[in-house]
Amino acid sequence: MGRLGALAGTRVTLSIDAMGGDRGPAAIVAGISRSASKNDCVNFIIHGDAAALKKLIQKHKRLEGRVEIRDAQGIVSMDEKPSQAMRRADTSMRSAIDAVRNGEAQAIVSCGNTGALMATSMIRLRKIEGVNRPAIACLWPSRNPQGFNVMLDVGADIRADARDLLQYAMMGASYARNGLGLKNPRIGLLNVGTEDHKGRAELKEAQELIAKSASIGGFQYEGFVEGGDIPGDRVDVIVTDGFTGNIALKTGEGTAKLVGDFLKEAFKATPLSRIAALLALTSLRRLQKRIDPRRVNGGVFLGLRGTVVKSHGSADATGVSAAIKLAYELAASGFSDRLAARVASAAAAAQTEQ
Repeated sequence: MGRLGALAGTRVTLSIDAMGGDRGPAAIVAGISRSASKNDCVNFIIHGDAAALKKLIQKHKRLEGRVEIRDAQGIVSMDEKPSQAMRRADTSMRSAIDAVRNGEAQAIVSCGNTGALMATSMIRLRKIEGVNRPAIACLWPSRNPQGFNVMLDVGADIRADARDLLQYAMMGASYARNGLGLKNPRIGLLNVGTEDHKGRAELKEAQELIAKSASIGGFQYEGFVEGGDIPGDRVDVIVTDGFTGNIALKTGEGTAKLVGDFLKEAFKATPLSRIAALLALTSLRRLQKRIDPRRVNGGVFLGLRGTVVKSHGSADATGVSAAIKLAYELAASGFSDRLAARVASAAAAAQTEQ
């Protein structure tokens, strides 16, 4: 059984947008190759410049017979407006999404423009019935026994009213339940303090809605949480708007890198510190693995009729491989169908209560 409930040996085809990352298709193909070496049950449809991709793939013998190339000459730039990108039919991003839409692949991975990916996915895949605003959920290393907390939204939409935050809580609980194996996940609403009187009006309204819906959503509501609780063990799911969540995510990634750089500098400072580093090598590698943001790379678009994993734009081969692993486990576990069923049943129950 995998991290997200995927049964061992489940065969999955993933659709990869090979042209969207800051590092170019070489890093993406290297990440695909790394994933292929670790998992024999995954095949790939890769979208982009066919001639360039063919040359890159030929350098990785382990990809032989496991990759189909779909030529797509258009590239969505990082600064392109989502409204423009979603109208273009020639892009690698659109081609990758359509492979999922047409049932040829079970999930898509893209390092491309987040806004364009969300807008195009919403048009091509459509939202789950009952969802107003899809959200991006990420796994955050934590002190909890499962090793991760779920946080959403981390950048799908900078706006979120009280009812949007309620839907995020419902979807986040489903992700934690199906993905992390938590029967009764604990939900927290991110605020500037834990006291009930603090925060904006929409947060206070959302607090009431989420508390009333806890039994319907199958979760335990713990009230307001602060930034320090994101990697803690007080809750399993942190709910917030995309503006706040994206800033928190990138701050966390930057802090993790800073800590890693400081440790390297400290252990290189003197001959004695170098000896100490050798003695502590195993522990240092374990720490590096836990705080390395590349190893939990990949935000999941929740609320769509299809599984979409957004990798960080600057992801290297390690980061791309991590996003592919997440996409595989989500697809193999049938998470998208289970999320749709949970949202539908929760919406029906809420309507009945009214």
